[in-house]
Amino acid sequence: MGKRDRGGAYAAAGVDIDAQERALAEVGKLARTTFTPGVLSDLGLFGGLFRPDLEGLKDPVLVASADGVGTKLAVARLAGDFSTVGRDLVNHCVNDILVQGARPLFFLDYVGAGALDPAKMIELLRGVADGCRENGVALLGGETAEMPGFYQAGDYELVGFIVGLVDRARILDGRRVVAGDVLLGLPSAGLHTNGYSLARRILLEQLGLRLSDKLPGARQEKLRVGEWLLRPHRSYLAALSPLLDHPGLHALAHVTGGGLTDNVPRVLPEGLSAEIRFGSWEIPEPFRILQDQGDVELDEMFRVFNMGIGMVAVVARDALAAISGALARAGERCWPIGLVREGERGVVYDLGGTEGGADAD
Repeated sequence: MGKRDRGGAYAAAGVDIDAQERALAEVGKLARTTFTPGVLSDLGLFGGLFRPDLEGLKDPVLVASADGVGTKLAVARLAGDFSTVGRDLVNHCVNDILVQGARPLFFLDYVGAGALDPAKMIELLRGVADGCRENGVALLGGETAEMPGFYQAGDYELVGFIVGLVDRARILDGRRVVAGDVLLGLPSAGLHTNGYSLARRILLEQLGLRLSDKLPGARQEKLRVGEWLLRPHRSYLAALSPLLDHPGLHALAHVTGGGLTDNVPRVLPEGLSAEIRFGSWEIPEPFRILQDQGDVELDEMFRVFNMGIGMVAVVARDALAAISGALARAGERCWPIGLVREGERGVVYDLGGTEGGADAD
């Protein structure tokens, strides 16, 4: 069989094995830059081998999570820029296990497309590798699937899988949360990876804006639609990792799909409610623009978007100064945005002294 005939029938069906292999060779170089001492295998095996360092852990527990970047990929495709969504993916997954007290060990990715463009695939996975290096997590392997007829032309799907480690006694699961604890909000960088379907509809469809257009009504003269939409999802690992063993840190909530309204209650025991004070932090201007231009009710804003808060730390009142001080020394801003009170599990918004749901006006 001649070399030029290799995979010819498959290529005619829309799957170019040779192009995939060339791209994967480059991706392999990127992945190896993320390897940590725990990695025992090179890429190309049927599975990745990893030996975790269990020193100092009395009862080690693995924590695993999987997530994607949703329709933010549609914005990346429109912008012709896939350089940041890989970092989005890693940071999102890192945060999802961080809130249970876990530090990341290794990461796996899945890229699916109708027709893989090698340059775009490398750009996507370079972002994944960058995110892994920044968080000290090994990119142990992944899957690349070219499926013509299943995915639409030009569409990409990006999914990540992460595994981390925590000592059982230090698991953060909300059981230590009590009435009187303070909700400490840490800022987001933008939409992160949630709410893009609504944001795209408002900005790109209803208002007919281009990604290069100025965000309407924004005081920042140079704030462009595409720039804001593609701002990477933040990782809170560097800021919060030193505090995971602090006895005053009772819980963490990653504010993703569902916003503050749905995510904070996930770390509250039955019989406890979160009271969040509207106005205790400055909601970034782009969220106000989305609300005004899209005519979105306030309660829906708080369930779709993070509203400028990407992570909530639930801390003991007597530890508030120590924890907020440690965050400040690490260069992390934070605001006391509410309290834990007795009541039905959920979130109550105090809108200028009026207690009620987020739809109060």
